[in-house]
Amino acid sequence: MSNTLRLIGRRLLQLPLMILGITFLVFFVMSFSQVDPALAALGEGASIEDRAAYREAHGLNDPLLVRYVAFLGGLLHGDLGTYSARQLPVIDEVARALPITLQLTFLGLLIAVIGASLLGVAAAVWRDRWPDQVIRLVSIASLSTPSFWLAILLIQLFTLQLKVLPASGPLPEFSTDPLGWLARMTLPAIALAVPVIGQLSRVVRTAMVEELDRDYVRTALGAGVPRAVVVARNVFRNALITPVTVLGLRVGYLIGGAVVIEIIFALPGMGTLILNGITNNEPNLVQGVTLAVALAFVVINIVVDLLYVLINPRIRSV
Repeated sequence: MSNTLRLIGRRLLQLPLMILGITFLVFFVMSFSQVDPALAALGEGASIEDRAAYREAHGLNDPLLVRYVAFLGGLLHGDLGTYSARQLPVIDEVARALPITLQLTFLGLLIAVIGASLLGVAAAVWRDRWPDQVIRLVSIASLSTPSFWLAILLIQLFTLQLKVLPASGPLPEFSTDPLGWLARMTLPAIALAVPVIGQLSRVVRTAMVEELDRDYVRTALGAGVPRAVVVARNVFRNALITPVTVLGLRVGYLIGGAVVIEIIFALPGMGTLILNGITNNEPNLVQGVTLAVALAFVVINIVVDLLYVLINPRIRSV
C-alpha cells in the first residue's frame, strides 16, 4: 500500500507543475496574436483613444510576465477574460461547451476500448489463422482511415441513405433523453473511435500473445482449467498494461479529433467554440478554449497513469 501511495503522490505532485507549464505555453503563444484585444472588445468603430484607454485599463501594455501573473490570478478565480463587444465571460462558454466535448471523447473512448479488446483478444486466441488475418486487415484499414473522411461516409450512409441516425440538430440532455443523446452522439463517436481501434487492437493482440506463451498459462491449462477462464480471468488482465499505456497517449488524439468532428456534425462543443473564436477574431476565446482542452488532456492522462495501479499489482512495486 505504501508503494501505491508513493506512486499516486508522485503523479499528483506532477500535476500542478504540468498545469503551470501549459498555462504559460498557451499564454506565451497567444501573445503573438496579431489581433488587437482592444479592437476585438470595442469593435471596429472604436477610436484610437478608446483603444488606448482599454489597453491601459486591462494591463495590455504591461510586460509579458506581469500580464501572465495577472492572467494566473484571474484563472485561479475562474476568470478567463471576456470576448466580443458585449464583454461576455469566456468561462461561461467553456463551461457550456467542454462537457459536450468530454462526452464525445469518452463515448469514443468506450467504443474504441470495447472494439479493440474484442478484436485483439480474438486475433490472439486464433493467431496465425484466418480470423487473425481478417482482423489484421480490418485493423490496418481502420488505422489508415482519417476520422473526418469516415465522418462524411457515415453521414452519407446512416443519415442520407438509411435515415436511421441524425448528423445534425440539437443535442438532447443525457439526463432527460438518453436515447436521443445516444442517437445524436453515435456517428461522431464512431468516426472518432475507428482509427484508435485499429491501433489499439494490434497492441492488445501482441500483449495477449506474450501472456498466452507464459508458463502459468500452460500450467493452468495442464491442470484442467478451461481455456476461456484462463484467458478472461488472468491473461487479459495481465496483458492490459501496454494497451492502457497506448490508450493514455491516444487520449490527446481523441480530444483533438473530437474538436474537428464536432464541427462536421455541428455539435456545440469546444470545436465549434474555437472555430467561432478564430472566425470572429476573438483571441481571449481561442486562448480559453485551447487552455481548457490542454488541461483536460493533462488531467485525463494523470488519471490513466493511476489506473495502472488498479490493473496490475506488479506496478505497485515500482
